[in-house]
Amino acid sequence: EVQLVESGGASVQPGETLRLSCVPSGFPFGNKFVSWVRQAPGKGLEWVSGIHPPGGMQYYADSTVGRFTISIDNAKSTVYLQISDLKSENTALYYCAVSRRLPLYCDGGICRGEIQRSSFGFWGRGTQVAVSS
Repeated sequence: EVQLVESGGASVQPGETLRLSCVPSGFPFGNKFVSWVRQAPGKGLEWVSGIHPPGGMQYYADSTVGRFTISIDNAKSTVYLQISDLKSENTALYYCAVSRRLPLYCDGGICRGEIQRSSFGFWGRGTQVAVSS
C-alpha cells in the first residue's frame, strides 16, 4: 500500500522539543519535494517547511524560521521536523505531503504563499502536536 506515515506527535508543555518523522511506504521520495503542513484547530492549512531529498535543500515559512528544523536521513528514507521551544500556537495536526515542486514562492530558502490540499500529490494522515501548560 502506498502511504506516508507520520509519527512523533505528543502532548507537551511549552518550551519542550519534539521531532516528527515522515516515512514513505510503497514508494520512494525520489525527486519529489517533501513538505510538512499543519492545521491548527479551526484554521486552514499552513505550509511549515519542505526539503528536496536529492540535495537536501531546506525551505521554511517565515513563521517557522529559527525553531523549526527539517532534515532527512536518506539511509532510513525518513524526513524529520524538529520543533524546539514549543509554544501553544504550535498546537496543530502536522501532515507530511509530497509534490513535484513546492507550490509556493521561495526565495533563499524562505517560502510564502497559500496552499490547498490539491497542491500536493500525496498526504499522510497526520500526527497531533498539542502544547499546553
